[in-house]
Amino acid sequence: MKIAIVDPGSGNLASVLRALERVAGESGLPAEIAVTTLAADVRAADRIVLPGQGAFAACRRGLDALPGMVEALNDAVIAEKKPFLGICVGMQLMAARGLEHGVTPGLGWIAGEIAPMDPRGTDGTALPLPQMGWNGLDLAQPAHPLLAGLAPGQHAYFVHSYALAGGDPAQLLASTSYGGPVAAIVGRDNLAGTQFHVEKSSLVGLRILANFLTWAPS
Repeated sequence: MKIAIVDPGSGNLASVLRALERVAGESGLPAEIAVTTLAADVRAADRIVLPGQGAFAACRRGLDALPGMVEALNDAVIAEKKPFLGICVGMQLMAARGLEHGVTPGLGWIAGEIAPMDPRGTDGTALPLPQMGWNGLDLAQPAHPLLAGLAPGQHAYFVHSYALAGGDPAQLLASTSYGGPVAAIVGRDNLAGTQFHVEKSSLVGLRILANFLTWAPS
């Protein structure tokens, strides 16, 4: 099994690589896992991971700067339906557009846009941004294969000031709460994304990555 970790110029690439290598080894799955900037590697991969951190616009520019990468992603993920996992800004890029530092088109794979958060406490006061730290997960679709072995309320590690708005409820796999509901995991068909950093989310993140390696979308 070949797994391509796409490098858009930002993201915890080494941490994602180590986490995937760990779960592949613990699961006894023979896997060839590599960080890449080459469209050819994405086309040859069996599974694709897109990490990202920082600003939406910068990550999109990073993707666009890789010759043929966006086309390869669309061919591999949408046309050939290879399993795909977006992480943090990699998940945000799955949306129609991002509103950080102007309006930037996303990949358009899921409904909604990435908009600035405006979290409020129960008394109406603004909560700090970015949302940073460990937040519990509310599993909207607990039977989804990527959520196997997870229990409601388990925590994942978030760092973000923008979040999915106007999404399709049918594409929401899990949410968290920070001054209101926040999309934590989204997906449809063969693609999924986590707003939180799976590679920093301890056993919860490792479980999701292990599930991703055996995920066989119908």
